[in-house]
Amino acid sequence: MKKIVTILGARPQFVKAAVLSRIIREHGELEEIIVHTGQHFDQNMSDIFFEEMEIPKPKFNLHINGLSHAAMTGQMLIGIEKILLDEKPLAVVVYGDTNSTLAGALAAKKMGIKVIHIEAGLRSFNMRMPEEINRIATDTISDLLLCPTDVGVHNLKKEGVFRSEKVVKSGDIMKDAVAYYSKMANEKSSICNKLSLEENNFVLATIHRQDNTVHVEKLKAIFTGLDEINAHCKVVMPLHPRTKKIVQENKIETSITIIEPVGYFDMLSLLKHCRMVVTDSGGLQKEAYFNKKHCIIAREETEWVELVENGFAKIVGSNQLKMKEAFDYFKSKKSDFSKNLYGKDVGLKIYNEIMNLIK
Repeated sequence: MKKIVTILGARPQFVKAAVLSRIIREHGELEEIIVHTGQHFDQNMSDIFFEEMEIPKPKFNLHINGLSHAAMTGQMLIGIEKILLDEKPLAVVVYGDTNSTLAGALAAKKMGIKVIHIEAGLRSFNMRMPEEINRIATDTISDLLLCPTDVGVHNLKKEGVFRSEKVVKSGDIMKDAVAYYSKMANEKSSICNKLSLEENNFVLATIHRQDNTVHVEKLKAIFTGLDEINAHCKVVMPLHPRTKKIVQENKIETSITIIEPVGYFDMLSLLKHCRMVVTDSGGLQKEAYFNKKHCIIAREETEWVELVENGFAKIVGSNQLKMKEAFDYFKSKKSDFSKNLYGKDVGLKIYNEIMNLIK
């Protein structure tokens, strides 16, 4: 049986991999070896996703986390290379823009193994973001670039990466995940009842990006903006471990409701029942859209420009006044969320492209 290796390390990658892994199992033509780098390592950021979404347990876990970008990427490279030497796959699949993504792509390419990049072509055009560096480098060396949107294809053309047999507009595989798991979330999640959250009467917020957490003044401004929204509509934030540490170290006080990180079913339930979303997460911007919710983006840019261009999201950065203005604007706005920005049956299309590559 033909073999591929999938490299995972962070929550959004677990969500996307769940879709493709299920299709691989259903077709029975490929053996998938899953490698977890350990980048997201606590139970609520990692293990729970494999359990809830029935993703096959990783054959390998490198347990690499909590290091500098260079140290983390370097150790991942060493660990992944050893696995690839033993497993001898025909291709390596990487997702998104993390250090795990770059390490997996580099290790495979240097060994002459084909690299498949799911969610290729996205750009923030902000080189201060480690994720931007990771995605550009990964796209440059990938053998198959699967772009979620026309914008991704256009970005690769501008950079000279584009070749017709190499770049494919696949759509966004996360759309498949939301569609498939929403029913399970309705049956299995009770988080809204536990938190006594009223339908359409709370705001879901997440903050974790390095640019927001390293610059403490930005983080304080974001929490001030969330506090102002909280005075009008309850704000609930599953707090990322890194953000939590910085909040505690800098004694940032807030009136919003802080909870521990949640699993995918709980997050889908929160998304379904909230009024709108405030986030600096790329994945959550789209998940908000898939759940027909407006999104306030706490960054200076977004890779998902079509959400802003079509009126589903607003960029506010760390500006607390803009954040409150966006909240006031969206609380009464009606949008047509039936617009298809991200394709359909994306997982199957990606599976077929992978099979064509390694045939």
